Amino acid sequence: MFHFDPALKVYLHRDAVDGRKNINGLALLVEQELGLDPFAPALFVFGNRRRDRIRILLWDRNGFWLMIKRLESDRFSWPKDAPIVVLSVEQLHWLLSGIDLSAMRTHPQREFRRVG
Repeated sequence: MFHFDPALKVYLHRDAVDGRKNINGLALLVEQELGLDPFAPALFVFGNRRRDRIRILLWDRNGFWLMIKRLESDRFSWPKDAPIVVLSVEQLHWLLSGIDLSAMRTHPQREFRRVG
């Protein structure tokens, strides 16, 4: 499997999207429903109703990439946190591998003022 640049942001569209939508239709969803710029250095991830297909839209300098992954007998575990879910590239790879992101917990980030 290929890996995306870790510096990219990943935006997950929570609602199901019709699989017949092409690049233009998905870019319009990014603008109108997510309120984001489809030309930004980011990955926009869409799923179908059955959650057995993922479509990823990415702008690359002079054109769009549209990547599709279809599962034959499994389902993707789709996060249900917020209308727009922001993931890291690492979390996207976990999602594509079948890991349930809601079950994953990281240590909380801590900020300290002094060492001693």
